[in-house]
Amino acid sequence: MTMKLAYWDIRGLAQPIRLLLEYTGTKYEEKFYSCGEAPDYDRSCWLDEKNKLGMDFPNLPYLEDGNTKIVQSNAIMRYIARKHNLCGETEEEQIRVDVLENQAMDFRNGFVKLCYFDYDKNKTCYTEKLPGILKQFSDFLGDQSGEDRSIHEVKQVHENSSK
Repeated sequence: MTMKLAYWDIRGLAQPIRLLLEYTGTKYEEKFYSCGEAPDYDRSCWLDEKNKLGMDFPNLPYLEDGNTKIVQSNAIMRYIARKHNLCGETEEEQIRVDVLENQAMDFRNGFVKLCYFDYDKNKTCYTEKLPGILKQFSDFLGDQSGEDRSIHEVKQVHENSSK
């Protein structure tokens, strides 16, 4: 059965999910919601539909896989990763995946903050900290990349491609 991924018509939080779906060769279709023009940014296309989807916490992005409906980008990524054995096999591997997943989210949030909140003021501070942050990722990953891929590597590819 083909999965359905729904999100706004931007890359945003759904892009790492798309990368993971492509990496795993999972068949999926997309549903895009579009905001109206500024300054109101009409979201009625989503708001009119969200409470009719039968989800506990209707939100974007969401993924439908048969009768399974999932919201929250990290939960969706974990679901796909578990289906394809990408969450690590040992407790230590699973911990590393968890740590790096959350560290990548912090990194992404810092980048989003830079882009959306007073870019000119925050750019210098961000770029000064960036080499140290990237070194931490490099040190943590070390020589861990190999044939046994995990979800955090897909997220890290997205984070690095967003720069």
